[in-house]
Amino acid sequence: MREHHDHHGNHPGSDHVLDDHAHDDIAPDEHAHDEHAHDEHAQDGTADAALAELLDLDGEVLRSYWTDVLTWVRRAATSTGRGRILDLGAGSGVGTIALAQRFDGAEVVAVDSSQEMLRRIRVKALDLGLAPRVRTVRADLNVGWPAIDPIDVTWASMSLHHLTDPDRVLRDVFTATRPGGLMAVAEMAEPLRFLPHDLGIGRPGLEARCLDGLRNDHAHSLPDLGSEWSPRLETAGFAVLSERTITIERNPPHQPATARYAQRWLRRLRSGLMHRLADDDVKTLAILIDGDGPESLQQRDDLQLRGVRTVTLARRP
Repeated sequence: MREHHDHHGNHPGSDHVLDDHAHDDIAPDEHAHDEHAHDEHAQDGTADAALAELLDLDGEVLRSYWTDVLTWVRRAATSTGRGRILDLGAGSGVGTIALAQRFDGAEVVAVDSSQEMLRRIRVKALDLGLAPRVRTVRADLNVGWPAIDPIDVTWASMSLHHLTDPDRVLRDVFTATRPGGLMAVAEMAEPLRFLPHDLGIGRPGLEARCLDGLRNDHAHSLPDLGSEWSPRLETAGFAVLSERTITIERNPPHQPATARYAQRWLRRLRSGLMHRLADDDVKTLAILIDGDGPESLQQRDDLQLRGVRTVTLARRP
């Protein structure tokens, strides 16, 4: 994994069964979700379970990315003391748990619109002995800002671009943040890619065609995907401290977790792009995703994990 840093100065201008309703704080007027893309937070429980698995695999396969980035955030927040940490659009809680482990003694509040995602976070926190410090809040941020006490650090990982008005939410975060508090925004500059150009089956360039179709869909459904968040943070009142561009380049040996991640990711692509894909590409994807032969993802030894993410760190003056 390689990392390129663009620095900016301060610019002007379980064994326990958890009951969801008993343990979530539910914000007023919470009816639908914003979601996470990843479409991620669909109201269907099966879709949420599939998405949660995908997000957990991201945390497992890209462990070094998560470790490096959240350690950077923790070091920048050395003056916050015990504090209160917000995971905005928490998904399956990869960030929530990692933040609770790094900010010893802090309360970590996971906000998401999916009851199933928040249930999973509570189970993880309980299993790791973090439950006393992890709180879940179910809220649709498109409706309004939930009742949360003043915040020291906010982590928003690939969640803002799912909102209908992310600039309003950034202003809400600014208002809720204590002076000197931090906000970190992680964004997907380029989606993850796994496949070689020539798979040895089907037409070469399958993954590129799938990603072209995804970009076309996102141009309409997620217009803020890949946004430059530095100027938007500044408009909300934050002073941008630094921005990191992380280039993910890994040629791992055959690893079941990487193959599972590729399988789940391509399965999501296929479900959203069936109307765009040629018949031969649909057949090739079926061999990769659904089969168990030598060409399937689980058996291949030529997967290459590539992608680009940005993380922007800002402080409330």
